[in-house]
Amino acid sequence: MARNTGPVCKQCRREGGKLFLKGERCFSDKCAFDRRPYAPGQHGQRRGKASEYARHLREKQKVRRIYGILENQFANYFKKADQTKGVTGDTLIRMLECRVDNVVYRMGFASTRRAGRQLVRHNHVLVNGKRVNIPSYLVKAGDEITIREKSRNVVTIKESLDARARHGWDKWLEVDAAGFKGVFKEVPELAELQLQIQPQLIVEYYSR
Repeated sequence: MARNTGPVCKQCRREGGKLFLKGERCFSDKCAFDRRPYAPGQHGQRRGKASEYARHLREKQKVRRIYGILENQFANYFKKADQTKGVTGDTLIRMLECRVDNVVYRMGFASTRRAGRQLVRHNHVLVNGKRVNIPSYLVKAGDEITIREKSRNVVTIKESLDARARHGWDKWLEVDAAGFKGVFKEVPELAELQLQIQPQLIVEYYSR
């Protein structure tokens, strides 16, 4: 399966803000964006004012990188959101939040979405008691996510749960950390996600 294997800290610097792609490191003084809050490259500190097209492109790239999705797949998500009743931009983000790799991350079983994708691909995750190994699988309201019993001794899962417990869980999730399971109670609204994104710019990018 195709995936982005480049340095993730450069992605945060390119998009001009923290995308929280490296888990706890993003909250520490080792964060690359805190050290160099400008775009990578020789002329990163001297970039001029962005054009309208550049603003649209950067917003699309930011969201795509947050959720770790490649270009063609992201375009397909947008097409599906555009065909769904409701505000297209909001529908797009809510759809991405329903991906099982994102839900695994949100519940704290993985420190990043990339790590959540790996857990899903390696058969560590059950949805309603059934194995799911496709990261793009869309979870529905009321679905139960469980870490397979044989996988509960994986050190990274325990460390991720401990770290998430310190920060707390989102209100649309009900997590039983001791039981390595959680319930996706409802699809969150855009305002609840606390993401510094503007979905309308993505709509304008694809509508140009």
